[in-house]
Amino acid sequence: MPKVVKHILATILAIVLLAVAVLGIYVIYLEANYSRIADNTAAEVTATTSTPDTVNVGQAYTAVTYNIGFGAYTPDYTFFMDEGYLADGTKTVGEHSRAVSEESELACTNGDISLVSTVDEDGSAPDFILFQEVDTDSDRSYHVNQRSLITAAFPDYTTYFAYNFHSAYLAYPFNEPIGSINSGLLTLSTLRAKTATRRSYPIDESFPTKFFDLDRCFVVMRYPTSDGHELVLVNSHMSAYDKGGTVRARQLNMVCSFISSEYAKGNYVIVGGDFNHALCGSIDLYPSQQLTPDWVAELDDSELPDGFSVVQADNLADVATCRGDDIPYEKGVTYTTTIDGFIVSDNMTATATNIDNDFEYSDHNPVRLSFSLGTNG
Repeated sequence: MPKVVKHILATILAIVLLAVAVLGIYVIYLEANYSRIADNTAAEVTATTSTPDTVNVGQAYTAVTYNIGFGAYTPDYTFFMDEGYLADGTKTVGEHSRAVSEESELACTNGDISLVSTVDEDGSAPDFILFQEVDTDSDRSYHVNQRSLITAAFPDYTTYFAYNFHSAYLAYPFNEPIGSINSGLLTLSTLRAKTATRRSYPIDESFPTKFFDLDRCFVVMRYPTSDGHELVLVNSHMSAYDKGGTVRARQLNMVCSFISSEYAKGNYVIVGGDFNHALCGSIDLYPSQQLTPDWVAELDDSELPDGFSVVQADNLADVATCRGDDIPYEKGVTYTTTIDGFIVSDNMTATATNIDNDFEYSDHNPVRLSFSLGTNG
C-alpha cells in the first residue's frame, strides 16, 4: 500500500477516534449534569403578604393560562423539532432552536406581559395568571430573565415558580445548538396561597431522550375558601413530541388521580395549562392546508374523573390556542388546534374564552376563565 494512502487512512482513523472520544466525553458531561427534581418539593414563592387570602364562595374571579414559548415565537418563527405535512404529502420541518435575536425575545416577552395585563373583559389583569415556558437564564432566550420581567410587571401579585427544564449545554442541532436551559412554570395571583408544591410528572427517561425533554411537572397552589375548604389551583404543562402518547397517558393518570382525591375532600379544583392534547374535539376543527400532525392526541371528558370536565371556550369554533411550528403561521394554512385551557370540578360555575392574539407573541393564544365557587354561582 502506498505511503500516501496509508497516511490518509491513518489521518481518517485519527479523526474518527477523536470524534468518538469527544462524543464520549460529552455524553459523560451530560450524564454528570443530569438530574430530576424530586417530587413534592416546595415551589419558590415571592409573597406580597404573609397571610393566606380567602377565596369567597359565590364571588366572581378570573384566571388566564398562557404558554409564552420562551419568547421566541413570532408568527414567522419555526421550531426545529416540529414536523408536519402539507395536504399534498410534502413534508415540512421547522428551522430554529433559539429566538432569532435578543431584540425579538424582549419584544415577545413584553408583548406577552401587555396582553395578559389587559386580558379581562374590563381591560384589567385577571386574579390568577398561569404561565408556561418561562425562561430565567437560557442560551435559547439570550439569557433574558422572563420571570423577573413578568414579576416586575405585576408588583401586587404573589408569585409561585417551579423549574420544569434545567439542562446542561445541549449541542444539538449542530447548526444552532440549543445550549443550556433554565425554564419553568410561573403562577401569579392577587391572593396569597397557603402552600405551593411542585409535583413531578413521569417522563421518558430513556437515552438520549431524557437530555432533551423537559423535567415535566405541575404546580399546586392551595387557597382557603370561605366555606372551610380549599381552592386547589394547578398549573400544568404536559409532554409534547410523545410518540404514541404513552408518556402523556401516564401524566394524565397522575394528575387525574390527584384531582380526584382533592374533589373527594370537598375541595374546588382548577387545572389550567398546556395539555398538549386537542381539547373539546378540536383536533380537526380549524381550516388548514396541512394534515393533522403526529404529535396531536385528543383528550375527552370521558378520560377525566367523575365530577370534572374541560371548560369549552365560548368561541372555540373560531379561535384556536396553538399552531404548528413546522411552517410560518398563516391563518387557514398552518395547522391549528386548541390544547390550552382549564379542567374544573363541578362544584363551581365556569366559562372560558380563547383570546385571539393571532399568535403574535407566541405559538399559543391565551385562554381566560371566569369562575365562581359553588354550583349556584
